[in-house]
Amino acid sequence: MPLRGCWQRVCASTVDPTPAEGCYMQKKNNKCDRIGANLSVLKLNARWQAASKLVFLNVLLIGLPTIVCYYSLQLGGISLKWLHFSLVILYMTSAVMLIAESTAAVSRRFASQSRFSPSRPDSFKRRIKKSLGVQGAELPDSQPLPYCSFIVAAYLPNEQSIILETIDHLLNRIHQPKAGLEVILAYNTPVALPIEQTLRRLAIKYPNFRPYRVEGSHSKAENINAALNIVTGDITCILDADHHPAPDCFERAGRWIANGYDVVQGRNMIRNRSENLLTQLVAVEFESIYGVSHSAKSLMVDTALFGGSNGYWRTSVLQQVRFNPTMLTEDIDASIRTLLHGYRIVHDRSITVTELAPNHISAFWSQRKRWSQGWLEVSLRYQKRFWKSPLLTFGQKLIWTHLLYYRELFPILSVQILPIVFSSWLLTGNISFTDNSFLLLATVITFLSSVYKLLVTAKVGCRYYPGYYFVQYALLTPFYSLLKNMIAVVALYDHLHGKTEWVVTPREMTSTVANLEKAYVLPDTARL
Repeated sequence: MPLRGCWQRVCASTVDPTPAEGCYMQKKNNKCDRIGANLSVLKLNARWQAASKLVFLNVLLIGLPTIVCYYSLQLGGISLKWLHFSLVILYMTSAVMLIAESTAAVSRRFASQSRFSPSRPDSFKRRIKKSLGVQGAELPDSQPLPYCSFIVAAYLPNEQSIILETIDHLLNRIHQPKAGLEVILAYNTPVALPIEQTLRRLAIKYPNFRPYRVEGSHSKAENINAALNIVTGDITCILDADHHPAPDCFERAGRWIANGYDVVQGRNMIRNRSENLLTQLVAVEFESIYGVSHSAKSLMVDTALFGGSNGYWRTSVLQQVRFNPTMLTEDIDASIRTLLHGYRIVHDRSITVTELAPNHISAFWSQRKRWSQGWLEVSLRYQKRFWKSPLLTFGQKLIWTHLLYYRELFPILSVQILPIVFSSWLLTGNISFTDNSFLLLATVITFLSSVYKLLVTAKVGCRYYPGYYFVQYALLTPFYSLLKNMIAVVALYDHLHGKTEWVVTPREMTSTVANLEKAYVLPDTARL
């Protein structure tokens, strides 16, 4: 931003400068060059640090174990069967979980009810399906909803190019309850921005919209906590600045809350999926996570998590739980504390929201590293408390152990098959895949379970994404998984070294946003 600002000021002049002005402009140019050079050096340093960490960690996690396995086989005094057996358990656990989740997700669970009176055979059939958690994607029956609220959290310097589009969507596309709907934009910014004037004009036109600048805030958690002091709805939806929920979101979520749940998590989908290969991969991955895994956990053991956005809270519960600004993944931390307090969370994949995926590797790397570090952080803090909690069932404790510890250890332990293969090759000169039939069988089953989950994901998401997305994902999964595993291992390294900085995902200006800015200049004639 400083560099762009410099060039804009330099290029703004259309007349020949005076000598004094020329000197001033030359200084500005030199300053811009220095800023650009410094930014380039910082980027190179960051890439070099990431590369050096990967080399070190590969030597530590693969090279060193390969040497140990090689000398163990050469000397013959140390058996590696324990390592083989451990990997068999690891792979089989992963396969069982994938198969269970995928099978459960085939039965759809929606917050819906029939809108007509079926015949007796159909009624009997529907009762059986309902008892199994299988229901169709029908709109819920109309019912009185209480006053509802949206809280949109934003770091405005980064989100100013997309925030108007989001506010426009919330004010004009969402079905408003008869009791009313309010939209609170809780944002922080270190400096005043011109877009704040546009937001104030918008608030005049729409009295139910409230832009709220949170002074002294440095995080999303602080923004939301501040907004909780002024929110008035009985049901509150938390959104990120780029998220656009479905029009009937409150109607669907309200049914769950009316039936005793305290938090309803919806399904996140990628809006810019067609932008490039990376966004296409993320789109299928999100469908696998939100459309299959999270939905299945809710079906199997009646537990779920709040994913940071598109979550609908009973406001009184949210005001009690709040968010911890010291945590990297404040959403997962809040989910766990909510469950440990005895509140209930459900996942309904019929409540959709679209968001923007990172469209280049550096933003993807920063986002996923923060997620990995955040999950590790909550794993170390809460795992023991989960097992001691009398408010959770045994099945829920198992699922959360898999979510917390297993997902953190799998990237490290799963690659230990490579030292086994490499050491055998160094010793014998060839690679034999039949030395341990159990390990080979576990590897094959794990691979087939991944294929099965992808097929279920394709079934769930075929209405929204073209078929070649899933074929492409299948072909690129080894490389994509390798990238994510590398990020997870680097995140562990950084966490152990106390590096927990938050890197903001950059946003880009769109033509839609430019048009909306023009529309809001004159509120009387604004057309949203």
